[in-house]
Amino acid sequence: MTRILISFTFFLCQFSLASIAQGDDRPPFDTWLAGIKQQAIERGISAQTASVLDDIEPDPRVLGFDRKQPEFVQTFEQYLTARVTDARIKTAREQFRQHRALLSSIGDKYGVDPQFIVAFWGLESSFGRYQGKYSVVRSLATLAYDPRRTTFFTKELFAALRILDEGHVTPDAFTGGWAGAMGQNQFLPSSFLRYAQDFDGDGKKNIWNDEADVWASIANYLSQNGWKKHAGWGTRVQVPASFDFDAVMPEKVASGCTALKEHTRKMPAAKWKALGVRFDPDGLNSSAYALVVPDDGETVTYLVGGNFRSILSYNCANKYAVSIGLLADLVAEGGDDD
Repeated sequence: MTRILISFTFFLCQFSLASIAQGDDRPPFDTWLAGIKQQAIERGISAQTASVLDDIEPDPRVLGFDRKQPEFVQTFEQYLTARVTDARIKTAREQFRQHRALLSSIGDKYGVDPQFIVAFWGLESSFGRYQGKYSVVRSLATLAYDPRRTTFFTKELFAALRILDEGHVTPDAFTGGWAGAMGQNQFLPSSFLRYAQDFDGDGKKNIWNDEADVWASIANYLSQNGWKKHAGWGTRVQVPASFDFDAVMPEKVASGCTALKEHTRKMPAAKWKALGVRFDPDGLNSSAYALVVPDDGETVTYLVGGNFRSILSYNCANKYAVSIGLLADLVAEGGDDD
């Protein structure tokens, strides 16, 4: 049965790839890719580097993953249960204690709470143990050819070629997740070019094998996206079953991250408590919070504020951002355990 399902999924992806060109009159994949190669050279990428595009074929697995991302098909509870596990909490606390001095130094330099650096590292690559085995160039070429987000992924493909051209990684080692995220912090290529750091001063921004560079790159990303040290992120809350969410929704949704569509307007914690929302006030240390609209039938959700939007800048999904916050809190709580 499993083999049949895999074959059927492969067939669907192949059909999707074949229908892309038919549906919007795009040229065949190899013709399109030849044009991308020429554009790359015109952008200053060497012909030798651009040759990595030769003989690439689309990866049918990538489109399948793109249509079934867990942030969109799992409930909050399913998502958090799968990610904020006892094993991950234990490892995160061990890593935090073991590398406390370096993490604190990086945190001080960039103004980022070190437990959050560990949380991102743990959730993005399981502390560097899984960085993905997909060809970054092939995955990005597949997604760039797909008309759903062609502009975004074409930009990422050019950025990936720039990384290769600058010698940060060899073509054979240029692997990552199915969507082109790479390294222990799972940066997309454009994020690498903008935020990656050479913290140890060895002349390379090595987010694949150098933990100091990995952690500094995470911290720099957060710092450049508005992080405020000690500002927290939010807390778990319970809302009355009859809570009127329509009455607290903003008149206009903030532009940018689509996850903000699921946020109420921001109000002080005392106001939320007066409306019947129950929570531990010790988990809140900012002036105003939004309530994340829960899934249908659920009364457990989260008040979010402080650095929550900085976390969303890393991955625009409320479930992801909450998992980062919860793991970071658990790391900080257990950082001094034996």
